[in-house]
Amino acid sequence: MSASKENEKTGVGGFLSHLEDLRWTLVKTAMGLVVTTAFAAYFIDFIFDDILLSPLKQFDPPVHLQNLKPYGQVVLYLQVALFSGLILGIPWVLYQIWNFIQPALHTKEIKYIRFIVIFSSFFFLLGVSFSYFIVIPYSVAFFIGFGSPMIENNLAADEYLSFIIQILLAGGIIFELPMISYFLSKIGVLTPPFMRHYRRYAYFIVVIIAGIITPPDVISQVMLGIPMILLYELSIYVSGIVLKNKLKKEAARAV
Repeated sequence: MSASKENEKTGVGGFLSHLEDLRWTLVKTAMGLVVTTAFAAYFIDFIFDDILLSPLKQFDPPVHLQNLKPYGQVVLYLQVALFSGLILGIPWVLYQIWNFIQPALHTKEIKYIRFIVIFSSFFFLLGVSFSYFIVIPYSVAFFIGFGSPMIENNLAADEYLSFIIQILLAGGIIFELPMISYFLSKIGVLTPPFMRHYRRYAYFIVVIIAGIITPPDVISQVMLGIPMILLYELSIYVSGIVLKNKLKKEAARAV
């Protein structure tokens, strides 16, 4: 067998091996999410009534939602269970992702996977918490209190739930910015001078992204846009730490 054919066979075998690894990663990820979703379903009444509907209880009298479909509440409860299962399963999902790309990492980098998973999960949950405790109460209060008192605000349950889920997910994704900066800096794509030079353009992009991933209202966009700007500045600091460590390692090798 020629060397070219041997390499081709090895390449095909390697590709199939990666596909098999990906399949098992997806299977294990799905199994973990099934567990977290089942756990969320067990506490569905608490999650729905005491967490997701809590922002509506700040009004006197409390704002009630309307269900306009015969099967509407069944669909809502399923959506809440799936969404809650995803939030609870984020650490497991991130662990599976990083475990899948582990073969491409250096030996010294593999030991940081636990650190990466913990901090990625922390920032995501921090973003969800920020959205829930800061953005949502002010946004809901603004919209409910806005307008003529002669017009009664009757909220559709599915529209309200979509609004809440979209803001929570947007907050979680936005707060991953420092971790994204860390990895792009590790592979040399980002540097502090580069990020400082394009700061104005980055702020403009932040505004665009905030407008895309949040509901179409100015309040939510501004309240998520400001943390994005602060997180960008934090990302510059994170990139600086990565660059400093790289320079130290290069200096140590040169000795």
